[in-house]
Amino acid sequence: MPLLRRLSSSLQQVVKFTNRSFKSLKFPGEPIESSVSPTLTHGIHVFHCPDGVGIVAKLSECIASRGGNILVADVFVPEKKNVFYSRSEFIFDPIKWPREQMDEDFFKLSKMFNAMRSVVRVPDIDPKYKVAVLASKQEHCLVDFLYGWQEGKLPVEITCVISNHDRGPNSHVIRFLERHGIPYHYLCAKENKREEEILELVQNTDFLVLARYMQILSGKFLRSYGKDVINIHHGLLPSFKGGKPAKQAFDAGVKLIGATSHFVTEELDAGPIIEQMVERVSHRDNLRTFVQKSEDVEKQCLAKAIKSYCELRVLPYEMNKTVVF
Repeated sequence: MPLLRRLSSSLQQVVKFTNRSFKSLKFPGEPIESSVSPTLTHGIHVFHCPDGVGIVAKLSECIASRGGNILVADVFVPEKKNVFYSRSEFIFDPIKWPREQMDEDFFKLSKMFNAMRSVVRVPDIDPKYKVAVLASKQEHCLVDFLYGWQEGKLPVEITCVISNHDRGPNSHVIRFLERHGIPYHYLCAKENKREEEILELVQNTDFLVLARYMQILSGKFLRSYGKDVINIHHGLLPSFKGGKPAKQAFDAGVKLIGATSHFVTEELDAGPIIEQMVERVSHRDNLRTFVQKSEDVEKQCLAKAIKSYCELRVLPYEMNKTVVF
């Protein structure tokens, strides 16, 4: 769609829309100030629909008509694709704009523009996402996830931890889980993957996290679960397959290592990518520091992916891509 036509349609709405100060405007990536009225609450809305004239104006009008104020707005219209993506953060008075009314207002917008996705979330009002964590023997991603949750960095409720590795009662992971009342389920997967039992344990979750879970989930499991599964793996693939990939990469003298967090699909390690990170290594690293750097970047990458997902920053794009605001 020609840019002038989009601007012309939106300009009249924007000019009469409000005279609020430019100081209240925020650009993507800027921190949101916490010094707002205690009666105001933050909301997040994401929108995915066919591209058309006036979408931004109508979204802004919807929020402003209820006394809301947009703090962050991000839009993506891919070239020659005729689709529109947006993510908005706003503040509002829940007394003037009740949560049920908000859902109704955005639903009307989604019908107006034939939206494929319209999701609104109010973190201080809505329940936290329920998540189960699957892990194997390696603990660095699991431990980092648990401590991130404890410190309030990850806005989720952990329903349980499932593992094919039997941890002793005095291990630091088990003691942590017991202190916080989080069940730990050991399912030995030598004979079979125990997927039916896993499905029973995770049926009330919103999504799953594979924190270095070294079992391949079948297509039948993924279809039966029917919700998102987020995985993390090192960035040494596909060059260094099999056992001890870090040592293989170290012996090969690689200079960059990394990690990839992605959605799980039936094709192994080929789902839509959510986050990727890299770390430089050099001849000064020994195998221990090499492995430590690799594990650190895996932890950071997984935490960033989960946080982005919970903040509605991740939207599907085409067949196997994502838009990450």
